[in-house]
Amino acid sequence: MNARGDPPAPIPCVGAIIRDRDPDGRLLVVKRGREPALGLWSIPGGRVEPGEDDSAAVVREVREETGLAVRVGELVGEVQRPGPPGMIYLIRDYACQPSGGTLRAGDDAADVRWVTPDELLALPTSPGLVDTLREWGIV
Repeated sequence: MNARGDPPAPIPCVGAIIRDRDPDGRLLVVKRGREPALGLWSIPGGRVEPGEDDSAAVVREVREETGLAVRVGELVGEVQRPGPPGMIYLIRDYACQPSGGTLRAGDDAADVRWVTPDELLALPTSPGLVDTLREWGIV
């Protein structure tokens, strides 16, 4: 709460929903190397830095976590997730297309891989990820 008793403003974050051209529609996922969701699988993403717009943040986060360059497309949806005590992450997820780079785990990703929808369902994932992707028609 701030001095007026209002809850703090949500922390702006972005995520990238990246599909390859495989007939199974594989999705790019990263294994989180740091909190939040340490050791769980999620889509690439992170905080929007001061002065960045969402598109620039998506490009930066994907490059840092996966080594890939992407073209950012439409907003798919947004979710709120718990952050540090008393904080909320507001995550805006965008459809993206790979446009270059070499796939490798980097920055705060312990691993990175392409998975089919069935493979994703077998992985330990960050809270709410699978339900949200189902709701949005991704898996």
